[in-house]
Amino acid sequence: MPLPDPDWTADEIVAHLRAIGTAENRAGLARFGINIATALGVGNSDLRPLARKLKRNNERGLMLWDTGIREARLVAAFTGEPKKITIEQCRRWAGDFDSWEVVDTVSDLFADTPFWRQLIEEFAHDEREFVRRTAFAMLAWAAVHLKKEPDETFLSYLPLIEAHASDPRNFVRKAVNWALRQIGKRSVSLHAPALAVARKLAMSTDKTARWIGKDAVKELSDARTIERLAARKS
Repeated sequence: MPLPDPDWTADEIVAHLRAIGTAENRAGLARFGINIATALGVGNSDLRPLARKLKRNNERGLMLWDTGIREARLVAAFTGEPKKITIEQCRRWAGDFDSWEVVDTVSDLFADTPFWRQLIEEFAHDEREFVRRTAFAMLAWAAVHLKKEPDETFLSYLPLIEAHASDPRNFVRKAVNWALRQIGKRSVSLHAPALAVARKLAMSTDKTARWIGKDAVKELSDARTIERLAARKS
């Protein structure tokens, strides 16, 4: 089997993915709740090293995405160029989302675009489950990776988290919880406000909001979390 070439075309990448996919891997993906309708059976342990060997290429990413194949779409996300992606492309891809795994992988790419804040607001108000999940997955990724973004930006998103904390759909509630926890762990200055929101939600009469709040309180109150924040401050 030929080794990956940095300049492989979309067709060459797909051919490689077809060659290394297995039925065993497809079954394993399904056990994690991943939609395998279009999966070839290639795990992330193979996809990520492959993506690292490929050059970033937005045009190729568009072609990979349009195959509809799970693995091709993940490679498109791993090798995308956030400075070349258009907001229309992000909206179109979001409309195709059919798996939490693809959402979370692409959200990392979306969070690095110049218009990430506009997308969060837009997607959070979208009623489609995977699109709304995208908003909060993006927020979680941004809280971790956008080191130069002021803490005030993330403080401003706490009301958005509260507003959608009662969405009972599994993939939304988990992403809302994820975003709240990541904001609270970003810095000492954000920890207290995020923990206050978590405690408020933990006392809610809504069971979804209560679950989100209790889970976030548990992590944000953990001694290891507090120690890491203190070490970061010093």
